[in-house]
Amino acid sequence: MEASDKQKKKAQPQQKPRLINTRWVATITCASFLLSVVMSYVSNEALSNANTVLSFAVLFLFIALGILFDMIGVAATSATEKEFHSMAAHKVRGAREAVWMSRNAEKVSSICNDVVGDICGIISGATGALIVANITVGMHAAMVVAVSLLVTGMISAMTIGGKAAGKGVAIAFSSKVLALCGRVLSLLPVSFDSKKS
Repeated sequence: MEASDKQKKKAQPQQKPRLINTRWVATITCASFLLSVVMSYVSNEALSNANTVLSFAVLFLFIALGILFDMIGVAATSATEKEFHSMAAHKVRGAREAVWMSRNAEKVSSICNDVVGDICGIISGATGALIVANITVGMHAAMVVAVSLLVTGMISAMTIGGKAAGKGVAIAFSSKVLALCGRVLSLLPVSFDSKKS
């Protein structure tokens, strides 16, 4: 009996785990393209006739947006869905969406950290270049280089430092971050079924 069981196990082909979800990759690639185009258009329109102060405001907005979404992505991977089940059972607003985010942490992290985060980083760099171009009109070449390095360093420091601080907050208060995000998502006309991935 044992020998026949072993033969049956050997005869059955072992299924390899699916490492790449091609449908999800295709969806997120198309979504990132569209989101990048929309956000680039909005930033270009906002900066087309903007002065230096408004340009800096737009720059800081995109840096803050990148940090915020990075926090959401980290919180989704840190939180456990058990924390929200009792909330969902008591019909607490946003609990079902928080369960969905926790259950689909890989997708949420990909959207927040990779798609939105990277797009905000790219637009921040482009905005910084525009600010440098506006500030350095008529300046000597050495001053142009100095201002460019200063602005680039500032953008990098604010982005990296902000994300480092945000990650700590997101890990420590992951359930609160997801609960807040769940409430925001509950206002959208989209169904987040926690039973579906």
